Amino acid sequence: MRIAVTGSIATDHLMTFPGRFADQLVADQLHTVSLSFLVDNLDVRRGGVGANICFGMGQLGTRPILVGAAGSDFDEYRAWLDRHGVDTGSVRISEVLHTARFVCTTDADHNQIGSFYTGAMSEARQIELKSVADRVGGLDLVLIGADDPEAMLRHTEECRSRQIPFAADFSQQIARMNGDEIRILLDGATYLFSNEYEKGLIESKTGWTDEEILGRVGHRVTTLGANGVRIERVGHEPIEVGCAEEEAKVDPTGVGDAFRAGFLSGLTWGVGLERAAQVGCMLATLVIETLGTQEYTLRRAHFMDRFTKAYGHEAAAEVRGHLG
Repeated sequence: MRIAVTGSIATDHLMTFPGRFADQLVADQLHTVSLSFLVDNLDVRRGGVGANICFGMGQLGTRPILVGAAGSDFDEYRAWLDRHGVDTGSVRISEVLHTARFVCTTDADHNQIGSFYTGAMSEARQIELKSVADRVGGLDLVLIGADDPEAMLRHTEECRSRQIPFAADFSQQIARMNGDEIRILLDGATYLFSNEYEKGLIESKTGWTDEEILGRVGHRVTTLGANGVRIERVGHEPIEVGCAEEEAKVDPTGVGDAFRAGFLSGLTWGVGLERAAQVGCMLATLVIETLGTQEYTLRRAHFMDRFTKAYGHEAAAEVRGHLG
């Protein structure tokens, strides 16, 4: 199964604030917020949702195809992804812009405030999926992740016109999209990914009810934070999967991307929705235990030991043979 992942390619500048954002907010002055947080640490990491998801899939041995735009400073990052099982042959390199940059501060309660510089990501709209499909011999699924908004719309319309199954995953871009754009991006998706807050925002902006949205997509996959994930399909009982036990809670950045990487890898293996969600939750647990979105190491025996403990021997038996 050939899966292409479209989405941002970026470097992450991650900082930690030892206090709580909530303690610095004055309820009746939120319309004039002016704050500066003195942070303890700065870590510069590789990131971007497209690259993060592909890195996780590469760790699981499923050879994803990364589709996105980066700057001329991408060479070292490309080599890193190539070494970790990612096909970077469809990444567009800008001649004038730097690779995108995400700057994020996390407080003691793991709340986050972030900003994103677009940079070369704005050129992702110039990528045609047909050229990607022709290069790799066809595509079975395209995940349309957070990217240049025009690129997301173009990729979605191209998937429809070429009858390529696609997964809608608005992530951070949902904040700047209006209802019409969201309706276009989700209608007919084989999978719709969101967290609980984004789920409510999608319903609010589109004006569609939960039932109406579910009727327009094949599967609705909602991550529930510490409570795991819920998968819904019309005419079926929801599938709910809990999180694996954490050894530490270091940084939540990239946890959602890791879940998607594990889930998509499970689809590639053909292990079924529940098992795919379990793989996603296990991979997400590795990420929350690590500072940075691509700094974890997937050791097969360690991964399977923890997966077995979390989800049982039957589940582990189905997954073990596929784990690269």
